[in-house]
Amino acid sequence: MKIKLHYFLILIFATLAILLGVINFYAFAVNDYLLAVSRWIVWLLMMYLAFRRKSLTTWIVVAMLLGCEIGFSFPKIALHLDVLSGIFLRLIKTIIAPLIFSTLVVGIAAHSNLKQVGRMGLKAILYFEVVTTLALFIGLAAINISKAGEGAQIEIAASQEQRAEKLLSQRETHNVILDIFPENIAKAIADGQVLQVVVFSILFASGLALVNEEKRKPMLQFTESLSEVMFKFTNIVMYFAPFAVCGALAFSIASFGFEILKNLIMLVATLYAALIVFILVVFVPVGLIIKLNFKKFIDAVTEPVTIAFSTATSESALPKAMENLEAMGIPRKVVSFVLPTGYSFNLDGSTLYLSLASVFVAQMAGVDLSLGQQIEMVIILMLTSKGVAGVRGATFLILVATVDRMGIDPHKAFVVLGVDALMDMARTGINVLGNCLATVVVAKWEGEYQD
Repeated sequence: MKIKLHYFLILIFATLAILLGVINFYAFAVNDYLLAVSRWIVWLLMMYLAFRRKSLTTWIVVAMLLGCEIGFSFPKIALHLDVLSGIFLRLIKTIIAPLIFSTLVVGIAAHSNLKQVGRMGLKAILYFEVVTTLALFIGLAAINISKAGEGAQIEIAASQEQRAEKLLSQRETHNVILDIFPENIAKAIADGQVLQVVVFSILFASGLALVNEEKRKPMLQFTESLSEVMFKFTNIVMYFAPFAVCGALAFSIASFGFEILKNLIMLVATLYAALIVFILVVFVPVGLIIKLNFKKFIDAVTEPVTIAFSTATSESALPKAMENLEAMGIPRKVVSFVLPTGYSFNLDGSTLYLSLASVFVAQMAGVDLSLGQQIEMVIILMLTSKGVAGVRGATFLILVATVDRMGIDPHKAFVVLGVDALMDMARTGINVLGNCLATVVVAKWEGEYQD
């Protein structure tokens, strides 16, 4: 009953805060002090509720809302809070390589079933290609329906120009195939090249599986211990997640403000609507086909997806996603192989965004793309959107390259950076959700998981 009372109080004060905001906007000015007090009462009640429930997911959601409030009410302080998300991401990056290495080695070498590894790889790549292609076409359909870029007269802000030029200055020629393979495992770890770490781990595990039991056993014991330690390490680091989420949102709101929605609201709305449609027409049917226990799956992915959404970084969610999926009952060898691989080949949210944003820029530039040109663009994106997850600003670089190929001034694409922070959160959340679902699909496909 006490929990229900807390919910009731939050509902009452939240309704009051929204009502005061609406009155202030449409009718007459309401005292700013009264508006601020009503909002902070809601935040304090929510913090108290999170404290009572002792749920990390609840704390993360409350931290997201609190971060928005701090960014709005105390922008000067909020501009320095990105250090919190920076600390969290650094700690997460220290976990990823040893966690992937240890779990893959145990999963492959302990069972010595190398044929299954190859089979899982083929099935995963096939699934990734089908789903990301559907994402591209849904993004294409969404922007053609909304026509968000038609007639738009949007000036590129100086800050957007500078940020775009900085990203473009870091552009290098990447060979997608060559970049899969590590030349130096230490360098791959330092650069955050998840796929290269996966490839090294698979080869190492395959070599270990081929040696005799006497030599294999000590290394397996070490990697098993290492994986357990890294999962415990993850649990410790995750206690800092609410602070990181709060800092990330506060910094974003203070840096860009809510006003960034005014000029490009149609683009943002189109992306969010397209992602919701993608979930309903792709993820849900896939779940029904494999007879997924949706409640169990949602419970497992809520936390990592929330973290990915609020920090706009897939890496931040990887350790927790691996832990939760394994706790859900999916074998470690499947989780440790499919989930990290998906970070390079199964970026559902990012691929949908790329087709949508490319046509948006074309519409804004007054270029009428034929159906054939748009299909050609999708085919190009099917190839260029793979294997570049480790490249900083990769999504923007692919967008610029795609627009350039269509004969449009690539500088026109700079305008999307004005709302990129909002769109990045959505597409990153979908990327993580899609990879979690892909892991379950491959596990079911292999007969390794039964609800």
